Amino acid sequence: MNKSRMKKSLTYVFLILWAVIVLFPFYWMVLTSLKSYSAYNSEYIPQFYTLTPTLQNYVDAFTQVPLARYFLNTLIFTVITTAVMVVVAVLAAFAFARLKFRGKNIVFTLFLSLMMLPNELVIITNFVTITNAGMRNSFPGLILPSIMSVFYVYLLKENFEMVPDSLYLAAKVDGTSDLKYLLKVLVPICRPTVITIIILKVIECWNSYVWPRLITDEQAYYLVSNGIQEIRQNGFGRENVPAMMAAVVVISAPLIVLFLIFRNKIMAGVLRGGTKG
Repeated sequence: MNKSRMKKSLTYVFLILWAVIVLFPFYWMVLTSLKSYSAYNSEYIPQFYTLTPTLQNYVDAFTQVPLARYFLNTLIFTVITTAVMVVVAVLAAFAFARLKFRGKNIVFTLFLSLMMLPNELVIITNFVTITNAGMRNSFPGLILPSIMSVFYVYLLKENFEMVPDSLYLAAKVDGTSDLKYLLKVLVPICRPTVITIIILKVIECWNSYVWPRLITDEQAYYLVSNGIQEIRQNGFGRENVPAMMAAVVVISAPLIVLFLIFRNKIMAGVLRGGTKG
């Protein structure tokens, strides 16, 4: 009994220490955003608290650069990209999971092999394609390279294959079309995974940095990631870390709230996708 209690206590101590390590960057981010520019730069030794918190950094983040406009651009980019990606991924996963056509396994193997390509190589190819198509500094140029994900198609395919074939055969006997079977049977059954994919894609789009920086150089199409860099370079100079942290807190808040609300569905979807049979 004593060994069991000791083991349990050590487990909790380890979890608490790990939680502190994981959450400390968030605490430091919020703390820094509440320090004034002069107070932050006068600290020769970093202070883990502040006696004079200020919200001026948050005011500056929205007044010195058009951060609200960047929020709107990011929202448009995220919603459209996620919606199109879900439609494409669901249809592709259904084709690989249920439809029969010659060379399906070979095609799917080649499709999965795309995951082995370095992101840098894909970005260069996408940049050349979008530039040649004349879609730089436009929402289509931002959105098109992000509407397909090999991993999400694979995850959905594995979930669709977990649904018994008898349901599909019974639906076909009743004269149900493939599209109706997909929408009325497969998608509702695999809803946790679909929701997980939507949330993960939203987070991916919201945090997108390299591609927006590469394909846009007009302020009208900047995303929030561009806004942080603009604050660093233009709005306040390179040394105003509190202002940057204030912008990061504002940008991160929607994602943190989203994760806290749907964390159970995310875990359920991931576990379902990782279990077959």
